[in-house]
Amino acid sequence: MLAVAATRPELVTLSPSAHDLIQYSMVVAGLALFAHFVRTWNSTSEVGVRYRPAVLASLSITGVAFLAYVYLVVKFDQGYILTDGRYLPNAEALNTLVPRYMDWSVTVPLLMIEFLAVSAIAGAAARSRRFTLMTAAFLMILTGFIGATVQGDGTSQTALLVWGIVSSVFYLALYVLLINVLRQSKASMSARAYATYRNAGILLLSVWGWYPIAYAIHNWASGQWWTVTIQVGFSFADIAAKVGFGALIHKVAKLRTAEDVHAGEQTHPEEVWISSVKMSDGVQPLLKGVILANEAQGGGRLQRASTTTTTAERERNLRDITGATMTPPTASDTPRAFPEKPPHS
Repeated sequence: MLAVAATRPELVTLSPSAHDLIQYSMVVAGLALFAHFVRTWNSTSEVGVRYRPAVLASLSITGVAFLAYVYLVVKFDQGYILTDGRYLPNAEALNTLVPRYMDWSVTVPLLMIEFLAVSAIAGAAARSRRFTLMTAAFLMILTGFIGATVQGDGTSQTALLVWGIVSSVFYLALYVLLINVLRQSKASMSARAYATYRNAGILLLSVWGWYPIAYAIHNWASGQWWTVTIQVGFSFADIAAKVGFGALIHKVAKLRTAEDVHAGEQTHPEEVWISSVKMSDGVQPLLKGVILANEAQGGGRLQRASTTTTTAERERNLRDITGATMTPPTASDTPRAFPEKPPHS
């Protein structure tokens, strides 16, 4: 088969308007990622420990992506020289697109961790599914990177086509796997939590549709406005896939935290609020310790403290169980699950 040359989009001469549009999109994307990183960092405690891996994954995603965009902006500024009213690319211009694949090689597998962390899949099934999703995500990016930049220096239409097909196999596998995760989680989530989770999945899968389109543009079209389309499209797709998706997953994590508190499955010291609506009260682990001690000793009428909604109700339940009022614990009256052993004589 005869190799046909393609034009690398980052090596196209740009007009000032085309240059400014690309620079604008990169700076906005970087700032949006940084803003989401700060917001997530300061709201980590809003989510219960069961779903906190999703928040930590989001922090990692936006942190890595922000650093990648700082690098992209610097190289974009250095990679084009204004000459006679046109921005001419130099060797540094190659670093205005390639680093995106390096970013995605880390952040796309992390997106899979974030998505799975709030699902209903747990235990060995979750570990197996996580490994499969992360592997498919990484191979999707790696094979696309080989076709776009490595084989034929990113100018071979044949290489772009072949590796694009290979990458698409992993891309389709991810679609099937993620949809399956959504289906398996539906029965275990409330309607509100599942609706938000489903919307997060739809957003991610929809945004991902842009990346193969941009890859095809690289193969079959060239010119400054196609370069603008690819670069601007990548920037705003990254915002949607990392910031928009992350915000939805964060909401799912908060909703599921509130549901677990009401069901008595976990304690959470902070109240859970969403859009200025209280979803659950804060429940201190100490109260659960008192109840567990009561269970171990087989005494009293048991009500789960995590299902109560007011301080007065918690105090009444605690008094029913222990015969004491709620006072700050001291070293001498801290609840114990079992009585102390008598000292040795």
